[in-house]
Amino acid sequence: MALMSWTQDLATGITVIDDQHKRLIDFINELDDACRTGNKDETNHVMEGLLNYTVTHFEFEESLQEKAGYPFLKAHQRIHELFMKKVAAFRERAEKGEEIAPELLHLLQGWLVNHIKGEDRDYIESVSKITNSADQEVSGWLNTTVKKFFG
Repeated sequence: MALMSWTQDLATGITVIDDQHKRLIDFINELDDACRTGNKDETNHVMEGLLNYTVTHFEFEESLQEKAGYPFLKAHQRIHELFMKKVAAFRERAEKGEEIAPELLHLLQGWLVNHIKGEDRDYIESVSKITNSADQEVSGWLNTTVKKFFG
């Protein structure tokens, strides 16, 4: 059974962001599954993938906000920055051999839902002007940016 499920109350209405949030939930479930197997290598592999994807998602989200002229970009970046400091501390502990995956799962599960329902809601109006734009230059920028961050 999945630890987390995508629910409609998590939807921002911005497809590219919702798809990334769904992938983060998939990663959290993969990490939970890996923890249950007890395979430390698999757990560490999934955890690294999840943490790397989270960083990429934050950078993508911030670039969208910047392009949209979102007035609270700096505050949103600060929230991401503080979270990434927590993540860095988890990484350090894991590198020292500490079993941190269950604690990390708990943190990620709560943080993601609260962040999506809280801070991410605040930028929807600004960012949807970019993601829903029919302007060729803007849609070209969006396509290029998605490729740059997610291949």
